[in-house]
Amino acid sequence: MQNSIALDSTRLQRLQQAPLWEFALALYAKPGVEAACLTLQEEGELDVCELLFHCWLYSCGLEAVPRAVARQREQRRQWQSSVTAVLRGLRRDLKDSAASSDSVAALRETIKQAELMAERENLQRWQEWVLEAHADEQRVMNIVEMPQDSAKWLRNQLLFSKANTHSESSLNTTSALCEALQMLTCQLDPHQGAR
Repeated sequence: MQNSIALDSTRLQRLQQAPLWEFALALYAKPGVEAACLTLQEEGELDVCELLFHCWLYSCGLEAVPRAVARQREQRRQWQSSVTAVLRGLRRDLKDSAASSDSVAALRETIKQAELMAERENLQRWQEWVLEAHADEQRVMNIVEMPQDSAKWLRNQLLFSKANTHSESSLNTTSALCEALQMLTCQLDPHQGAR
């Protein structure tokens, strides 16, 4: 991680003007992003909300302070496991039954909407964490120099201090995960492929 310079108020202002939920919806709608996020979630066991959070910061030339984000990550992970994952599991469990029952299909759609609301709440909490930081607590910093390899930068953001069953080396060697990160960051930084 490179040393930061004083937090640029212009970058922080841009972040304040671009709500994380709206950013996430716009990025997710770009070609290949949904599939990349699902690959990273399913095969890499990464939290898509945190992934989108780091992309949001990156889009404004910012990154999370590693020690600060490690504490927040645990709170967000608890929300994901106790709320979002439960809803996702219910939705998936009802898939087969929904094919033959309109009432189960309607229930499954309601659960799907609740799952989406849980994701939105999680993203809102990430956003509040950044924007409501106390003056004496730095939670984000400038990216001093935009990385030549934004996929590697993103991988490092997601893995820093992460207690995960997948080690950094497994993400380096799993081509599907590397390709998913590359796809995501190419949509985030269209100039990445031209460098």
